[in-house]
Amino acid sequence: MKKILSLFAAAALAFGPGADVQAAKKVHTIGDSTMANYDENATVTRGWCQYLQQFLTGIEVNNRGKNGASSKSFYLEPSFWTTVKNQMQPGDYVLIQFAHNDEKTGGMDGDEVKAYYNSIGDNAAAAATDYRGTNPSTTYKDYLRKYVDETRALGCEPVLVGPVCRMYFSGNTIRRNGRHDLGDSFSVITGSGILEKQSVPASDHTMDYVQSMKDVAAEKGVPFIDLTTATADLYLSYGDSDCHSILGDGAGSTHLSATGAALIARRFVQLASDAGVMAEYANLSGELGVSPADGSMGQGYVGQTLQKEFLVSGFSLEPAAGNVTVSATEAIELSADGGVTWSSDIAMPYEWSTLVGKFQVRMTIDKAGENIGAFTISAPSGISRTVTVTGTGVELSGGVEVNAYWRLEKDDACELTGPAEPLAESWHGMELQRYSNPNANTVWPDWTGFDASRKTQRNVIEGGAWPDGEIDEVSTRYIEFGLKAMPGTTLSVDEISCFLCGCGGNGMCVNVWYSVADDFSDARQIFHYEKLPSNNMQYIKEVPVLSLDGGQTLRLRFYPWYNGAATGKTICLSDIRIHGYASDNSALAAVTAAGVVDTSYYTLQGMRVGAPAQGNLYIVRDTLSDGGVRTRKVVF
Repeated sequence: MKKILSLFAAAALAFGPGADVQAAKKVHTIGDSTMANYDENATVTRGWCQYLQQFLTGIEVNNRGKNGASSKSFYLEPSFWTTVKNQMQPGDYVLIQFAHNDEKTGGMDGDEVKAYYNSIGDNAAAAATDYRGTNPSTTYKDYLRKYVDETRALGCEPVLVGPVCRMYFSGNTIRRNGRHDLGDSFSVITGSGILEKQSVPASDHTMDYVQSMKDVAAEKGVPFIDLTTATADLYLSYGDSDCHSILGDGAGSTHLSATGAALIARRFVQLASDAGVMAEYANLSGELGVSPADGSMGQGYVGQTLQKEFLVSGFSLEPAAGNVTVSATEAIELSADGGVTWSSDIAMPYEWSTLVGKFQVRMTIDKAGENIGAFTISAPSGISRTVTVTGTGVELSGGVEVNAYWRLEKDDACELTGPAEPLAESWHGMELQRYSNPNANTVWPDWTGFDASRKTQRNVIEGGAWPDGEIDEVSTRYIEFGLKAMPGTTLSVDEISCFLCGCGGNGMCVNVWYSVADDFSDARQIFHYEKLPSNNMQYIKEVPVLSLDGGQTLRLRFYPWYNGAATGKTICLSDIRIHGYASDNSALAAVTAAGVVDTSYYTLQGMRVGAPAQGNLYIVRDTLSDGGVRTRKVVF
């Protein structure tokens, strides 16, 4: 912790004058996974822009960082840059950080590599080439110029941000490629073919993405914030082991933990303020900070428990060592150990006057409408912060049950009940291999009753060969399922669930997202797993509060990648379900007119019970004479 203090002990900056006048301004962040938002319930990985708001006041952060994005893919794919531009207003800032995924083809432009392979008739190699790659001296600069020019055309202020470096240690330095300079090993297209493992002297910055960004900043007259050097210095201050274990997410040398992300966010604001960028919004005081500042838990069905992670930080705490305490009202519970134990009070120890730590808050929604609680963070010096926690309760009742179920044992057919329209399964950069059990030793959760003989849908990358060097999803490679609400109805979705596993080794990785936007621009992550245990079926269940208007579609996507170059590796999917209730005036009238032929009772967790206990809350399911279903909640 002393290392943190020495790096971040800058003088506090007061809130800027006139912040109320400029409160409508936003800072839009575009970049890759090191920036992106992550669901704390799905992964320990965090992007540094998740915590940027904590260190800014009077300006709103719109974090649009995207896993797997390069300067090219973020610009060309319609759900990214186009979406951000539609959200920008004159006077806003745009932070631009790319390089990690621009390096995918060894410093060559991916489209140029594809064209070369096609020219020699190697269609398989062309298909396997990652188009996201750019050349640092040519196409990378071109896309940076596009972002700068188009940002200015909208009356906004572009800021080029050096990419977070990788934790590539070599003794007491970060290797050249960790600083995004590929000069020690890069590839080049020549008249005689592609030459690999080329090198140039350290003084030659031809293959240096950061230097190219500096060049564009000088050319265009825009600020450059050197977060690459700043993160390299931060990492070196910890040393190889502590850097990976404290600042990294434990799954490689690129992605960040909550601690690492928060420290980098603060360091960025400090550097930007020193450069005169957003200085009037900087909030670098030593008092306790909480992220997110908004205590809203969102919506939940009555009886559902909502959970959210908060990060607390302090950089000038007195005394130099002690405990920061967090106390909650009766409506909520706290956990300092990742949800293993819960209580109304927790203690967060600190030393060297510095604290960066996270805790979880959960609230059980006990009524429709607003549910309110609060927690208070207190330092030994008497400084405290109180955050109001709210959750909006939604009643789960009425309508006709909709259940879209893809068994995936022998085909991709959807078994559908209720008024909705399933989308046909589709593959993008992926292909169906076959239907079979993953392995003779496949393990399913005990409660399923399934054994190793159960078949699943096995899917493989197009062409069968997983490329080397992938550390995150590829935005154009996914498997998609979907469900559309029928015209004239409202479809309330209350479950998205499935099973999945990797087959053929422990290196399969996958992100799972859903979205109701046609361009997938409002995607929400529900699962992240790197290096899935082979042949071990993972159960995923999300309980969204989600309403689809007639004609609107919910899309569920699986984005797989493999931890290294390999063949014979598949991702297995099984038992995909999208469940909810559809309602409209005519449907409800028909349901009401029908007679009840069977009634069953379920706990709020979905377990069926034979004899309801007095005083408990249950979901009651009536099967009607016309085949419809009516549900309601009842306290016996």
